[in-house]
Amino acid sequence: MKTIFFFACLIYSLTTFTQTLPEQKQEPIIAQGIIIGADTFAYFSLPWLIVEQQMPFATKRKYEQWTRLKHNVKKVYPYAIMAAARLKEYERELKSIPEEDMRKKYMAAAEKQLQKEFGEELKNLSVNQGKILIKLIDRETGNTSYDLVKQLRGSFSAFMWQSLARLFGSNLKSEYDPNGDDRLIELAIKQIEAGVF
Repeated sequence: MKTIFFFACLIYSLTTFTQTLPEQKQEPIIAQGIIIGADTFAYFSLPWLIVEQQMPFATKRKYEQWTRLKHNVKKVYPYAIMAAARLKEYERELKSIPEEDMRKKYMAAAEKQLQKEFGEELKNLSVNQGKILIKLIDRETGNTSYDLVKQLRGSFSAFMWQSLARLFGSNLKSEYDPNGDDRLIELAIKQIEAGVF
C-alpha cells in the first residue's frame, strides 16, 4: 500500500512539475549512436572519474608511510615520464644512424646532455625515491632500468650499474607490479593524474 502511495505521489509531482515549467526552446543534442540488435542507443563519452573510499589506516605510522610514499611518487613521476619520452626520441634517432661509431657518439652526447640537465636533481633523490623511480621507469617504458642500460650502454655498464645499485639496496631489474607490491604506488599515480593530490 505504501509503495502504491509513493508512486502515485511521484507521478503527481512529476506531472505538476512539468506543467508548471515555462516552455523553453531547447537546442538539439548531437550524440553518437550505437545500434544493438534493432535498437539504437545514444552514446556519450564521459571523462574518467575515480571514486575511492577514504583509505583506512590502522595506525598513525601507516598513514605517515602513505603520505611519504605519495610525496616520493609525486617527486619522481615526472622523471619517469621524461625518461620514456627521451627513450623514444633516442630510439628514433638511433635507427636513422647506420654507423656504430656515430651511434656511440650520439649516445655519449645524449648522456652528457642528460647529466647536465638532470644530474644534480637525481643525485639529491633519497634511496626510496630512487627505488620508486626504477619501478616507474619500468611502468612508463615497459623495460627495466637494467635492460635500458644494457641496450644503450652495453652489458658491462649494465652489470656495473646493477652492482652499484645493489650496494644501496636497489635493483635495476625491479619490475613494476600495479596489482601486487606496487599497488599503493599505482594508487598514488592515479590520484596525481586525476588532480586529487
